[in-house]
Amino acid sequence: MNNDLTYELNDLRGRGLYRSLRRVESAPGPRVTLDGREVIVFGSNNYLGLSTHPDVVDAAVDAVRTWGAGSSGSRLTTGNLAIHEELERDLAAFKGTETALVFGTGYMAGLGVLTALAGPGDLILSDALNHASLIDGCRLSRAEIRVYRHNDVDHVRELLVDGGRFRRRLIVTDGVFSMDGDVAPLPELRQFAADVDGWLVVDDAHGTGVLGANGRGSLEFCGVDTTDVVQMGTLSKALGAEGGFIAGSQVLIDYLVNRARPFIFSTSAAPAGLAAARAALRAVSTEPERRVAVLENAARLRNGLRAAGFEVPEGVTPIVPVIFGESGYTAKFAEALLERGVYAPAIRPPTVPQGSARLRMSVMSTHSAVDIDEAVGGMVEVRKMLG
Repeated sequence: MNNDLTYELNDLRGRGLYRSLRRVESAPGPRVTLDGREVIVFGSNNYLGLSTHPDVVDAAVDAVRTWGAGSSGSRLTTGNLAIHEELERDLAAFKGTETALVFGTGYMAGLGVLTALAGPGDLILSDALNHASLIDGCRLSRAEIRVYRHNDVDHVRELLVDGGRFRRRLIVTDGVFSMDGDVAPLPELRQFAADVDGWLVVDDAHGTGVLGANGRGSLEFCGVDTTDVVQMGTLSKALGAEGGFIAGSQVLIDYLVNRARPFIFSTSAAPAGLAAARAALRAVSTEPERRVAVLENAARLRNGLRAAGFEVPEGVTPIVPVIFGESGYTAKFAEALLERGVYAPAIRPPTVPQGSARLRMSVMSTHSAVDIDEAVGGMVEVRKMLG
């Protein structure tokens, strides 16, 4: 067996697709100690810098003292703590829904909601660039899956033509796409779902806390009524904590409590992360300047890279992809950039389609203009060196 695995690993190395772990030795921020040296980080999802916010940290510490380190059981046995329900009330108020349900991770939330809502005899339309948690949830549901071209509303319309013959119809999409940073056409998708008496399921992992007048995410940003929309999210990105959630109607959440296997059969989320997420939600509401800063920083990075001649798509989110195409070159570029003190992860297939390898750069509200300009300068230097 080891010989077979070694052969496959060597093949990955040869194609520039081999991955290895890097060791972070300090708290998440714009600069961290990585593998023993200080670097500027342009790959974190800690968009608002809330992971180290004093109120967020204090809330987590207080929760451990009050509730202990772990929850000790699943939500349906001994693990349904008052703090779970308090966070769910906060999330529902924030997302504008009747209620919400917390999962251990965003990945578990995706698997849970899709495998509970869809099955044989149902239809799921899924964007070609959806996150792996949505892709896996679709596959495990055993529903008929039709993948539509990325953000192509005409293709969605075409694939829904015979939707009436299915028991249930779901349109599933990221709100903000994690590797491209673009926003889904949510008004059109919601209308399509309503036209066929179906559901729109939106994974707003990268929009929650960042987009919209109140930071409520991509639906608020696009001006979409949240009625009958299944909202999925995570506590681990802009909110700086850990966990996932589904927000929607009371009937939906009651159904998930009874049918979502990742919820039913997992130990519930630990108190520290729940308390941290509650404090982070308050910070999103009381410190809007963090949202302003992160989007301004993203624009500065995006404009600087484009002015320097890099291929950077238009965008309005903290995610700034720099497209190179070839996996081996992209990996070399990332390593050379790291040698100059800037960490921007190389993203290669299967995370992105063949021929679209990239650096997935992302900014935080806590980055300075000096940090951003240093990153652009480092990129230019590496390009000169590598050709």
